[in-house]
Amino acid sequence: MTYSIEVEALSVFAGTTLLMGPVSFSVAPGGTLVIMGETGAGKSLIAQAILGTLPGALRSEGRITVNGRRVDTLAATQRAAMWGHELATLPQEPWRALDPLMRAFRQVAESHRFVAGTSRAEARRETVDAFAALGLTGAEDRLPGALSGGMAQRVAFAAATAAKAPILMADEPTKGLDAARHAKVVDLLARVPASGGTLLAITHEVAVTRRLGGHVIVLREGQLVEQGPADQVLTAPADPYTRSLLHADPQFWDKAQSHPAGDIVLTAKAVDVVRGGKRLISGFDLELRQGERVALTGPSGIGKTTLLDALAGLLPPVAGSVLRARSLSAHAVQKLYQDPPAAFPTRIPLDRSLRDVARLHGSDWQVVLRTLENLGVHPSLLSRRPDEVSGGELQRISIARALSVRPKVLLADEPTSRLDPITQKETLKMLERVGAQENIAMVLVTHDRHIAEKWADRVIQLA
Repeated sequence: MTYSIEVEALSVFAGTTLLMGPVSFSVAPGGTLVIMGETGAGKSLIAQAILGTLPGALRSEGRITVNGRRVDTLAATQRAAMWGHELATLPQEPWRALDPLMRAFRQVAESHRFVAGTSRAEARRETVDAFAALGLTGAEDRLPGALSGGMAQRVAFAAATAAKAPILMADEPTKGLDAARHAKVVDLLARVPASGGTLLAITHEVAVTRRLGGHVIVLREGQLVEQGPADQVLTAPADPYTRSLLHADPQFWDKAQSHPAGDIVLTAKAVDVVRGGKRLISGFDLELRQGERVALTGPSGIGKTTLLDALAGLLPPVAGSVLRARSLSAHAVQKLYQDPPAAFPTRIPLDRSLRDVARLHGSDWQVVLRTLENLGVHPSLLSRRPDEVSGGELQRISIARALSVRPKVLLADEPTSRLDPITQKETLKMLERVGAQENIAMVLVTHDRHIAEKWADRVIQLA
């Protein structure tokens, strides 16, 4: 049989330290491979090794064949020539795939024009159709920085699939999407194998795996713990870790314990917010109290992130007011960003970023390390740059950094969207516990209604 992708004994190392592997698998045309597992297990490393885009500090061993051609021995320029034509990728962080100075419509149109090789008129028609299909109408003239995380993800998807490469690798393609758009993207992914293409999907969402089917690989701590047909792995998992992964879905969580709320620390009165010339939120009211947990939910692109920016004082509302309690210091309100790569300097090791914050605010470094430990982050990761750790690891490091400032208000924008269900549950429990101990008021933005209802004291639905 001719395989689209064939991997034999693939391992990834940082120096002499084994990060992932060995893993072997093969996917035929018309087939689907889904890679599941805990945050930091090495799922994204597999896709990067196939593409030839591993960070410079990492190296791979093993044999990788694409469409019958061995690629792990090719020069970087030869592998890059395959991108978009033989295989396309939707990376975990859409910001790394989009030009920050190019408007959304043009980014996708240029992929049709110069990668797919269509005429200017055809590229425009294809892009208009893609924006309509993905619910992006109205976002054509926005720069990536003015897009919500879910919208940026969909723009990156449209660009990645423009040339209709026969192999698509999608890394966490549904993170940050509301239920309707989540289902739409999964349906688009399912069309790839249905039309004879090959799909390699990386996800921590059981629902996505169930919908896509095919063959499943489960990783834990870089090691393969289980693999097999999707229906077999999802209905009768052989490994205890796989069973715990399936049962950690937010719908099965216990309701978080409520704690007595204290004085009002933040007030929003009749707030209107605008981004990119578009009014997103009108007449928003909120009284936030010490120790209280509030969840904001609503469709992707409705303005949840923009509202959080206004509450944080990063964006002035065009109407209404946001008032802080007079007792709060200048740094008492902290925001956790939806896309952690945007919040870290790209060329500076994580250790230095965290130490600089701790030094600036007089925080005990040992307390920072204990917070990282509670979040399941190994101190060795801090020697790396932001692009040398997984999205989920960076997300947890950003949480530790925010908590090191000892905030009184924490505004968390999808803070667990990149985490597997087990780590997601543990992280939100930790935030609940720290919030109660330190009397921190928290506002959580999430597209997952189950998380909102299980974790928060009250839920505000934005429509």
